Amino acid sequence: MVTIFAMIEVKSFSLVSSEVLRFENSRNPFEERRIFVSSVLAHAKVVQTINPVLLNRAQQLESINGISGLDALHLACAEKLKCEYFITCDDRILRRYEGILKAINPIQFTIEVMKGSENA
Repeated sequence: MVTIFAMIEVKSFSLVSSEVLRFENSRNPFEERRIFVSSVLAHAKVVQTINPVLLNRAQQLESINGISGLDALHLACAEKLKCEYFITCDDRILRRYEGILKAINPIQFTIEVMKGSENA
């Protein structure tokens, strides 16, 4: 994760956020984690607001891919923002999501990016 944060810092990649992420983080019972995540999200270039279209897409993801609740809404927000990657440690999302984003775990993302920079 440190490598990913470094890539964001040097502007190799842009971080985006959403009202969903902010809401979920606000409910984190671990103060240190909540503060850390807030500081990371402060670097977001864009914050996606929730609207009926996104709620509808989240419901589609729930029914088609079996991805529930906030996870479906996170994906709907990322799709709306036209993100290239959706980085997650959630194996259920990684197994089930089939959409326009590349759902990938942080290790795979780092390896893919490093290989890409070697070939550039």
